Amino acid sequence: MIEVSELAKMIDHSILHPSYTDSDLEEQCRIALRYNVASVCVKPYAVSRASKLLKGTGVKVGAVAGFPHGNSSTEVKVFEATRACLDGAEEIDMVINIGKVLGGDWDYVEQEIRSVTSACHQNGAIIKVIFETDLVTRDEDKIRLCELCTLAGADFVKTSTGYGFVRQPDGNYNYKGATIADVELMRKHSGPNVQVKCAGGVRTLDDLLKMRAAGASRSGATATAAILEEARKRFSGSAG
Repeated sequence: MIEVSELAKMIDHSILHPSYTDSDLEEQCRIALRYNVASVCVKPYAVSRASKLLKGTGVKVGAVAGFPHGNSSTEVKVFEATRACLDGAEEIDMVINIGKVLGGDWDYVEQEIRSVTSACHQNGAIIKVIFETDLVTRDEDKIRLCELCTLAGADFVKTSTGYGFVRQPDGNYNYKGATIADVELMRKHSGPNVQVKCAGGVRTLDDLLKMRAAGASRSGATATAAILEEARKRFSGSAG
């Protein structure tokens, strides 16, 4: 029997939508606390407030750096991560420089991952490195990123931001987010000390269970309440 509390501790409750107000932040933190999830993932300016709301609860506060497109300079990402840690973040989700990966500038990419990882660890935080797999689509690039993250001592590799929409020739936007294939590939090619986080499109209990089976130990989610209420019904457990 799967424990619902175990599934709850897989979830990083995402509070990243650009329209969210301070009132929304407080409401979403209450949801995270109600279900005792692993963490909330908030916008950098919201770290201080979230840390106060969740202090002593066991729900950690995480923040993003270079989000969502990864275009900030390495120095800015280091500063953003460090500032979030000083404000109370214990986890940082950092977006790689996507263009540098696609252009094959691996020295730049490696140095960036090392620099931000070092800054996080110096400040007592873990780092999750976001590949944005809707844009970084070649398996060989994902594998190289897994190898670099392992060498740099990153704590997690992560599939997506949830905002990696790709414009199609017809003008419409396509988005896949996390896939089973990507999670399996990232688990296979990352070192034993590197965990895998899926994000983007994980909206149901079955989605979460499939990602767990593929090798993910964390998942970003906005549908946290729906996922865990379904788990309670199915497994007759408690999310508290």
